[in-house]
Amino acid sequence: MMAFQRKVHAFFLCLLSIFVFSSLVAAAAVPKQQEQDRISALPGQPRVAFSQFSGYVTVNEQHGRALFYWLTESPSSPQNKPLVLWLNGGPGCSSVAYGASEEIGPFRVNKTGSSLYLNPDAWNREANILFLESPAGVGFSYTNTSSDLKTSGDKRTAQDALIFLIRWMSRFPQYKYREFYIAGESYAGHYVPQLAKTIHDYNKKNPQIINLKGFIVGNAVTDSYNDGIGTITYWWSHSMISDQSYKSILKYCNFTSEETSKKCDDAYSYAVNYEFGKIDQYSIYTPTCPTSQNNTVKHIRFKNLHMISGYDPCTENYAEKYYNLPEVQKAMHANVTDIPYKWTACSEVLLKNWKDSEISVLPIYKELTGAGLKIWVFSGDTDSVVPVTATRFSLNHLNLSIKTRWYPWYSGGQVGGWTEVYNGLTFATVRGAGHEVPLFQPKRAYTLFKSFLAGKELPKH
Repeated sequence: MMAFQRKVHAFFLCLLSIFVFSSLVAAAAVPKQQEQDRISALPGQPRVAFSQFSGYVTVNEQHGRALFYWLTESPSSPQNKPLVLWLNGGPGCSSVAYGASEEIGPFRVNKTGSSLYLNPDAWNREANILFLESPAGVGFSYTNTSSDLKTSGDKRTAQDALIFLIRWMSRFPQYKYREFYIAGESYAGHYVPQLAKTIHDYNKKNPQIINLKGFIVGNAVTDSYNDGIGTITYWWSHSMISDQSYKSILKYCNFTSEETSKKCDDAYSYAVNYEFGKIDQYSIYTPTCPTSQNNTVKHIRFKNLHMISGYDPCTENYAEKYYNLPEVQKAMHANVTDIPYKWTACSEVLLKNWKDSEISVLPIYKELTGAGLKIWVFSGDTDSVVPVTATRFSLNHLNLSIKTRWYPWYSGGQVGGWTEVYNGLTFATVRGAGHEVPLFQPKRAYTLFKSFLAGKELPKH
């Protein structure tokens, strides 16, 4: 009997040693920096069943440029889910402030700006979501070369983002070769396809560790001329401006030029400052935040035009309170260089000094649809800044053949919007959504995202 017990004991010791050895090997396989970036918990955060990481990746040693990221993994089978990079636009606006904190992220910031609550329609239910504050100078991302803030543009933003991804995947090797998608909105209508092309070109000459499958963009700046005409048409067709202003803007404004004439500026200024009234131009049918400082179109340049249940118009203010808390920055491994300014949702310095901006990204669409990437474009139909008419005018110039004709799609038993499927691209509207579609219509946005990842047409009932 004793001999049998000794054998059983020896057997279990053997199993234990194998388990310990395997654990040590697994631990050694995880880069040290990855574990240093792990967030144990954020201040005021509810308990969650997923891992999250945040920190910095240096993208240019000579200039001291480093980009800040926040990864929120999926609560179920993260190892089997794709990786999605989310980018906000501006140029100069934070993916932490917008995408993570009021749109697709797992948390929302309470009104006190001191705690968080769960977002039931978070996109990390379907994928591992990587939020990136880009370019350097946005949010917690920084540069040690102050001139960088006045020389940023489309090309450098795409190149830095590529370097970020390559280096980030060295830190997180489990995501190498994983299905990878890019998502974003607004001026990320430039960032997203430009980064997709940069990755596509890089993959032609290098091992394809970034397994790019496609991208999805919402209310996206796409083509200066068509966006401009489509935007003014939206204003007029929604009775926001007079017939006289509509005709004057179309007559005096050149939507493909970097410079604007005095007559164009005067016509535009009168329409926006007098005829619009005090509305939220990003969501024309919802209340404005009482603490808003002005009524101008924020975070997007004119030359690039080129009451909902549960919606809070002041949500951006709560984020600015929360992410300036020292304990929050410490938990997120953020602001490690003691940036000499407050964290803000957008950088006015970058916005005013943007150096290169493509007139149109439609040529990139043509190239990447031809390369077989999955491309979806969606548009909230109550946004007057980059409205649905702008997107439709721009996409029409791709001259794509129709695969599935225009039809209403459904979410929660209601029409979620309308869609048309082309060979190589899907376009969808989201009914009742403003500029930040997941903020205004979270359930419809979630249905859209889930269908995109699955490669299925939007539900017809």
